[in-house]
Amino acid sequence: MAQDAADVITSRDNRWVKMFRAGLRGAGPVKDEAIAVEGPKLIEDALRYGLEANAVMVSESAERHMEPILRAASASDAGISRSRVFRTTDKIFESMSGTEAPQGVAALFRQPAWDFEDLLRGGTADELGERGAKGLPLIVVMAGVQDPGNVGTVLRSAEAFGATGVVAARGTADPWSPKAVRASAGSALRLPVLRGMALPVLLAQLRVSHVAVIAAAAHSDDGETGSDKTRADFSRPCAIFIGSEGAGLPREVESAADARMAIPMAKSVESLNAGVAASILLYEAARQRLTDRKD
Repeated sequence: MAQDAADVITSRDNRWVKMFRAGLRGAGPVKDEAIAVEGPKLIEDALRYGLEANAVMVSESAERHMEPILRAASASDAGISRSRVFRTTDKIFESMSGTEAPQGVAALFRQPAWDFEDLLRGGTADELGERGAKGLPLIVVMAGVQDPGNVGTVLRSAEAFGATGVVAARGTADPWSPKAVRASAGSALRLPVLRGMALPVLLAQLRVSHVAVIAAAAHSDDGETGSDKTRADFSRPCAIFIGSEGAGLPREVESAADARMAIPMAKSVESLNAGVAASILLYEAARQRLTDRKD
């Protein structure tokens, strides 16, 4: 460890405590601010994936978690300086944490630098991603999804079903907020993610890149499960747009859509939340791509 017992941070005014508190209780990093991550497993996974940790804070009762974290850091190219591993009291850590049951260890990670081209190529190399995407872009776009839990669920399903990247368009909750990162089970730190992108710019880039725009709809117009709106071709390069549960997708997306996809469901149900809807559509996209590959 970087400190002995005399160096345990006991002041809430310590600058590192302030930085961790702002990150762990905030709505997501701005500009060059670090991504705040709480929990040993998320931190270990991020280090193994190659993210660079600026600092780690551990409470006195959670020091048992440090050995695997440091081992993961030493095995990565970025690693972490022992001088940036800080200890504090359980009480101070609780004051920083954004959860009801603090896990006693948190880290600040440098933001990954993704660009639009990364969304087309994909940043994961797991088997389903390789087989499901077949080298074709499968992008998920959240337009106005405001609940961080839903954002995290979309990210987790996107990675699980082979998406090549995710866009959190302007007006969507930050995918690097602590709540979204936790809900994503770390997918937010592994997938190529673009935040705060303006929809007109994104739609133009998708068009230039020959990526089809598929708009998720609450219901087909006629309510029939056999209608065209309950089917879409996901075997081509495409971007699935998910809107908010209440307002749906913006008009500019509806106007630009190459296809619309409605999930067949009972008429008594007005809509599904964004996380569930995205998961179903991503499953269908993966199914089509795997079937097409076998054929």
